[in-house]
Amino acid sequence: MGTDSSVGNRGNVESFAGDSPALRCGARGSLIVLIALLLSACAETATLPVSAGFGATPELPPPKYTLLPTVNIAPAIGWPTGVMPQPASDLAVSAYAANFDHPRWLYVLPNGDVLVAESNKPPKPPGTVGIKGWVMGLVMKRAGSGVPSANRITLLRTSDGNINVDAAADVRSVFLEGLNSPFGMALIGNNLYVANTDAIMRFPYKTGDTRITAAGVKLVDLPAGIINHHWTKNLIASADGQTLYVAVGSNSNVAERGMEVEKERAAILKVNIASGTHTVFASGLRNPVGMAWEPSTGALWTVVNERDELGSDLVPDYLTSVVDGAFYGWPYSYFGQTVDVRVKPPRPDLVATARVPDYALGPHTASLGLAFSSGTSLPPAFANGMFIGQRGSWNRRPHSGYKVIFVPFVEGKPSGSPIDVLTGFLSDEKKAFGRPVGVALDKRGALLVADDVGNVIWRVRSKVSSSVSTKVTSPLTSQVRQQTNTAAFKSEKVSQ
Repeated sequence: MGTDSSVGNRGNVESFAGDSPALRCGARGSLIVLIALLLSACAETATLPVSAGFGATPELPPPKYTLLPTVNIAPAIGWPTGVMPQPASDLAVSAYAANFDHPRWLYVLPNGDVLVAESNKPPKPPGTVGIKGWVMGLVMKRAGSGVPSANRITLLRTSDGNINVDAAADVRSVFLEGLNSPFGMALIGNNLYVANTDAIMRFPYKTGDTRITAAGVKLVDLPAGIINHHWTKNLIASADGQTLYVAVGSNSNVAERGMEVEKERAAILKVNIASGTHTVFASGLRNPVGMAWEPSTGALWTVVNERDELGSDLVPDYLTSVVDGAFYGWPYSYFGQTVDVRVKPPRPDLVATARVPDYALGPHTASLGLAFSSGTSLPPAFANGMFIGQRGSWNRRPHSGYKVIFVPFVEGKPSGSPIDVLTGFLSDEKKAFGRPVGVALDKRGALLVADDVGNVIWRVRSKVSSSVSTKVTSPLTSQVRQQTNTAAFKSEKVSQ
């Protein structure tokens, strides 16, 4: 999944309207109406259930090519008072903290402190958006993503003496600020590494710190630039602490801008933390985001957002092990050797080498968050496998994703059907209360979920006996509201 922002066409939209702001406004209004009518006329719909796009052998029907791509937005409305996501029957959910500004990603420090990256895409320079990018900006704003980036990391802590199973964070601090669309975080020794959209930065850290004021040191630049189509950059450290693996998404949907702008993109990079030197570890991964280590094999796994504009049934996002030197198909093919005929010139030599992903996660589900279940306190069904945050579709009819799922593993590989962990992010009217992204296990083994439209961190745990407090808190209760320093944590109102 991803937005597009072709460069150089904006002037064509405005030129026919002359220099009058009123005329330009009217021209844009007319264009919006025209687009809405065309989209309604091209109401392409899925012919398969989303479940057909799951598992080791998903159904891959013929592509559907339409005049305009399918757009089916779930407008973001936030969580009404008393409304919460729905956990699986043997689980319970509560709000761990609320009133954020697009909490995208989570990282749990060894002492149990939780870091929350509050982030959004970086702004575009004036005059570089283009027609398609401008339209997609309107689409993303309606979906709840069209606000400036907070560019900070917030620290959350639950005091050691707080034994309530639903205890919310009672310490909250701006941990780092002045960043540049931050996303991935990794602690190695006494250094915290943060992936901005354009570079990996290193900051000094000692256990218990609630704020870092030291200037960061750049370890390495990352692919960015004016286009920066997939802006999130994620990090995970090797077990020996010598290497950072960096997930970098493509600069386009299917290389329509040419492969020259895709250098070191659609890939996982391997960075030496001592020198900053780096190589491409694996390629052909359109938009890899979450990464996790599978403990029994030591293999690196990732979730990947696949390409758009082939219809509601294609192409499934996926979960896969990442093999050193492997090529996974993008842009020339998908799910192995299924050729994408839109890509010119073709590369049959590369297609022949394309590795088939391990497990499909459904078309357009926007599978982003990933965490292995080691150390979980959730019931036995969740003891061995991967938790996955599916942010949800904007270009599938009907919607897909908008949930947290669990994929069971056996002997280091996915096995069986996914299990819904947390649902209820869409209203009956198909509006978005929230959109789950990052997932992580806290020090008690509960699952934390970053909801970047609902602006809440949810905590999912096992149900317990009635002898222990199990009161479920709403994200709008006074307990959570009191955590928030209004001046420091004022949030942008969710777009409606």
